[in-house]
Amino acid sequence: MTTEIAEKSTARIAIVTGGSRGLGRNTAVSLARTGVDVILTYHSNKAEAEAAVAEIEALGRKALALQLDTGEVASFDAFVGNVRRALSGTWRRDDFDYLVNNAGTSLHAGIAETREAEFDRLFDIHFKGVFFLTQKLLPLIADGGRIANISSGLARFTIPGYGAYAAMKGAIEVFTRYLAKELGPRRIAVNTVAPGAIETDFSGGGVRDNPEVNAFVASVTAMGRAGLPDDIGPMIASLLSDGNRWVTGQRIEASGGMFL
Repeated sequence: MTTEIAEKSTARIAIVTGGSRGLGRNTAVSLARTGVDVILTYHSNKAEAEAAVAEIEALGRKALALQLDTGEVASFDAFVGNVRRALSGTWRRDDFDYLVNNAGTSLHAGIAETREAEFDRLFDIHFKGVFFLTQKLLPLIADGGRIANISSGLARFTIPGYGAYAAMKGAIEVFTRYLAKELGPRRIAVNTVAPGAIETDFSGGGVRDNPEVNAFVASVTAMGRAGLPDDIGPMIASLLSDGNRWVTGQRIEASGGMFL
């Protein structure tokens, strides 16, 4: 009788929050195309998450979907435990290489109309959740790894109705610079990616489905059109690659030149 011993995987592994749809899914699939395995999180739509896993597996990579509400900090310890078990059981590893803090929701409301509960939910998901999820995962990120925090072009230019949302993204950009400084001794590069207006279902799918909104975005964009998911996912995958190991603490806007 022979006993087979599973070998530790040599594949790179990424965690992509909100990886079941939109830019998160495109990022997860783009990473898979570069040979990276993926743990993606989803909020509530398990079927959508399983479809994303199947798409990644069809590319020859390993993938898992884990449920996570990134606005519920109290759930993070249990999530990290699930990540540890997934890494050990699927990859025979105790660490991973890339973290993409992508999960998010939108709010379109003027500052005078924004309710405190809406503000708190944005804060929990877009800043507090990112801060403490990253903190909880730091012991599992391999030295020499990468972190990409998703911001927004709205942190640079202003469109009325997005003040609260954009303020959270501004906080993420400051957090990114401090995180890059503190993780420098571990050779972990940390950067912000700030997409412009993209044709997804985000914020009710307005950019994708409303011709007037789409035309407005195109009119203020140097490239003359609204962005597509394929304009963002491959860019993030490239940023996480070894070729960009010397880029850290930067805000990289991928907006096609909105409001230049």
